[in-house]
Amino acid sequence: MDLSTFPPIAVVLGGLQSLVTTLGVLVEPVAGASAAALGVVLFTLLVRLVLVPVGVSQVRAEIARRRLAPAIADLTRRITDPEARSKALMALYASEKVSPLAGCLPTLAQAPVLTAVYSLFAHAEIAGHANTLLTHTLGGAALGANLVVTLGTGFAAVWPYLVLLVLLAIVVELSRRATLRFTGPATVATTGPGQE
Repeated sequence: MDLSTFPPIAVVLGGLQSLVTTLGVLVEPVAGASAAALGVVLFTLLVRLVLVPVGVSQVRAEIARRRLAPAIADLTRRITDPEARSKALMALYASEKVSPLAGCLPTLAQAPVLTAVYSLFAHAEIAGHANTLLTHTLGGAALGANLVVTLGTGFAAVWPYLVLLVLLAIVVELSRRATLRFTGPATVATTGPGQE
């Protein structure tokens, strides 16, 4: 059974497809033939903007974990009884007002959004009609194409995908560096002499 045909999910996917299509129509006077691809890029930016609070929550959770790491390591070293260690860890988390699940919850919150975005480009049919998003291209790469199948057609068809993969790698690296820059000073500030 395809979950994308389940009525509530189909309605959400249909709405997302309409949003991406509308964004493409809005930028068509500026972008011309690349309007659909630019609509996808704008939609992706909107999704990232919506997920900023989740990302901030993840960074805060990481800062809290780094701050508590020495105390957790000390408790783990000192207390050998698993039940007593668990109680001591829960007491530590409570006293520091940190949830042990703080890093997991933001990730779980992102999952439905990212799954819906992925589904827009994984299904030939959405909400009972053809998925027109798959007929457009982005930088020469067809949005509805499968990279594995395209690899068999030769370099001329594959190079746009390679360019997109390089761009994706650059975006991921920039995001990683931004996260490190954001979390770095907090960990330095909480590390005192002799705790390094």
